[in-house]
Amino acid sequence: MNFQNYYILSDMRFVFASLLLLSFTFSKGQNAAEKWADSVYHSLSKEQRIAQLMVVRLSSIDKSNKISYFDQQVADLVKKYNIGGVLVFQGGPHKQADMINSLNKIAKTPIMFSVDGEWGLSQRIYDSVLPLPKQMMLGAMADSTILYEYGKIVAAQCRRLGIHLNYAPVVDVNNNPGNPVINDRSFGENKFKVAAFAVQYMKGMQDNGILACAKHFPGHGDVTVDSHHDLPVINKSMAQLYETELYPFQRIFAEGVGSVMIAHLYIPAIDATANVATSVSKKAVTDLLRNEMGYHGLSFTDALEMQGVQKYFPKGQASVASLIAGNDVLCLPGDVPAAIADIKAAIKAKQLSWYQIEERCKKLLRAKYHYVWKHTNEIDKTNITADLNLGVAEMRRKVAENAITLLAKKDNVFFPLHTKDKIAYVGVGLKAPNAFAKGLKDANNADLYYLNLSGNNANQLNELKSKLLNNYQQVVIGIHNINRTPANNFGIGKETA
Repeated sequence: MNFQNYYILSDMRFVFASLLLLSFTFSKGQNAAEKWADSVYHSLSKEQRIAQLMVVRLSSIDKSNKISYFDQQVADLVKKYNIGGVLVFQGGPHKQADMINSLNKIAKTPIMFSVDGEWGLSQRIYDSVLPLPKQMMLGAMADSTILYEYGKIVAAQCRRLGIHLNYAPVVDVNNNPGNPVINDRSFGENKFKVAAFAVQYMKGMQDNGILACAKHFPGHGDVTVDSHHDLPVINKSMAQLYETELYPFQRIFAEGVGSVMIAHLYIPAIDATANVATSVSKKAVTDLLRNEMGYHGLSFTDALEMQGVQKYFPKGQASVASLIAGNDVLCLPGDVPAAIADIKAAIKAKQLSWYQIEERCKKLLRAKYHYVWKHTNEIDKTNITADLNLGVAEMRRKVAENAITLLAKKDNVFFPLHTKDKIAYVGVGLKAPNAFAKGLKDANNADLYYLNLSGNNANQLNELKSKLLNNYQQVVIGIHNINRTPANNFGIGKETA
């Protein structure tokens, strides 16, 4: 026998056996999920099957930063309708843990707890958890693999608080500086970087037991209106959408993201029906997302309480239209009993069918089998705040080191600073020295000056300008505490700029 052929044959047998084992294992897991989902589904009433497809909020915050908790209202919905999902908003970790523990105890079917944690749980639990860097800062890095580590930290935070689904990453391309709602939540204007970084972040979470959600399909980057307040319009052709907005979604779908969130956008190239948002458009969800792009994971609507959809589909109409469009799960549908009644009426009118409810309910239950069912143990509050901050400081430093960007360099004019030169530091937006200013003063004997972001006296500005030009060889300007809106020049006043 030719030994080379023997080894090739042996290798092929090994590969075939491995693939067979992998296929058997995958099939076994799928069969278990199917059986569990089928069993749970048949234990539910018709109203409960509809309610499984709804996510309700656990708290809210008003303009004065007062938090209102809805634990009793949510508990009533869980008891009466066996609600499927709960979205965690503001509140300290101990309070959140208490509410989640209480709801888990009374739930007939495991609840899928979710959060908007784009930069970790600090997005909602900001009084106790250090914020991780936002996606724009992450996008300033060159190394996408750091995003996998970032995703692992976010996953650990979610698991520690009993959360199963994180509505992240944002996969929108930041291609409009006038965007009032996305901007620093995006990895940037480069579609390739957005895709690569989003995939790593997603894998960091899903490999560590947390369901990820790519948002906001089909792309919320090129707008000038906040969909929380009105319906944004994107006037682009399908070719343009595929060229930019849809590209990162194609990539992250191919890499196995478990869910997607559908935005409230009016895009005539997708659906020209007046005032019909993508979230309630069959052409957007069924035709484009499912049939054309081939994505069959869970689809969540963006919050149905937002004016981008509520303005034209009030009360339970948005819930009905979202399901007709092809969505699986309704986020924040508002009045749950009214929404259930409207959905039942739509089924009676043959706009929807019980078979469609069954399909989507079982689909959600299969996801619960993998991400929720075995992860509903009581949350131990011992050291919970410290645990939620594990690895955060180190990640913040790592990102800061890797995100530093030199925008211009000519003949080493900027760095390193020349120690023999007289140096001034102007902190725009500072009233007292921060760590950077102190470090510059200690290392380079720099003189420190401060300017308001806006409202500086013209005479004072001219005086400072003269002093800097006449007395210093090098001037370092730092801009601090700006707001997040490029459209308003980040809050920097005209005189200061």
